[in-house]
Amino acid sequence: MTFLLATSLAAQQNDTLPNKDAIFHRPFILEGERGNLTAAVGGYLEANTNYFATDGVSEGFSMEMRRFNIFLYSTLMERIKFISELEFEHGAEEIALETALLDFEVMPELVFRAGIVLVPLGYFNQNHDSPKWDFIDRPLVSTTLIPATYSDVGFGLHGTVSLGGASLTYETCLLNGLQDGILANEQGRTFLPGGKNEERFGEDNNGSPSVAGRIALKKRKLGEVGISSFAGYFNTFKVDGLTIDEKRKVVVLALDYNFSIQKLKVLGEAALVRVDVPEALGQAFGKKQWGIHADLIYPVWKGNLLKWKDLQLNAAFRFEWVDYNVGEFDETGKNIGDDVAAIVPGISLRFSPSTLLRVNYRYRWDTDLAGNPPARTAGFQFGFASYF
Repeated sequence: MTFLLATSLAAQQNDTLPNKDAIFHRPFILEGERGNLTAAVGGYLEANTNYFATDGVSEGFSMEMRRFNIFLYSTLMERIKFISELEFEHGAEEIALETALLDFEVMPELVFRAGIVLVPLGYFNQNHDSPKWDFIDRPLVSTTLIPATYSDVGFGLHGTVSLGGASLTYETCLLNGLQDGILANEQGRTFLPGGKNEERFGEDNNGSPSVAGRIALKKRKLGEVGISSFAGYFNTFKVDGLTIDEKRKVVVLALDYNFSIQKLKVLGEAALVRVDVPEALGQAFGKKQWGIHADLIYPVWKGNLLKWKDLQLNAAFRFEWVDYNVGEFDETGKNIGDDVAAIVPGISLRFSPSTLLRVNYRYRWDTDLAGNPPARTAGFQFGFASYF
């Protein structure tokens, strides 16, 4: 078996590839395939600084090694691929096996996938590698509603159908699904990331698989738009055959977009969440949530600097909004709060498509459940991210 360690990206990113194939669109694979690789190792790392103040109160300056991820890839035989990702967050504070799957390609239009998969929900979840993004923090809608990165044990089908100058992609899979932590969490609100119990990799807590799917249309040199959904029962409603609760469902609908207007790149996603919440929990736990983010990226300079060649300086701007509890109070008819808005201007300097430095200024408004005047948080971040 040939072993290859790829340390650089030899070609610019291919915008003709659909988001569905993002896990294989990584430098160590793209470089290795030029040498007819059978196995490869790669990864990425990111680190940053933080200085934030909320209503004038700050905890000061800090630094963090946010992620160090290792990829393993192998072409086991013709039309059978293996890929995995092991993630180390905040040094080694959190260690997780994020992906470990096999793809069996019958034809490009029909591929069977099984293992620990990145759930096809939205754009970001499958395309979240830090070196691809000009922002340090991940979008709120993508991490607190979707909730990326969300991987699960499952199996399903995916494929690409050529439509001349465009391509139609689809993905669908059965999963163990999110679990009780959607409501039983430390956040004190409906919070989908709390449902990512580690036990889901070993068994389903209720014996009822969840289903997820995404369909997208990509036009060459223009962009891609996708619609996706997730649905399943999340609570433990039976113990030893005895019914202890009603079946409670969570449903997520997402719309994502990624397109270019001349040099301007526009991308983002929106999500709508519905959760069956017991009446006994009251209105602090939202039955409906929604959010959106929009990123604008524009190259303002390309050239050489010192001994570096073909550098690119990008100007970036993000707007994001998340409402964790859509509705009105039964008693007063007033709007329920618990929402967040943020703007993030920034710049990034790309040494290559796989390595960049970035600076962000973040201004955020947090409104509490009662709708009081929002807490205002502002601060700067500086960091880097790179594939290897």
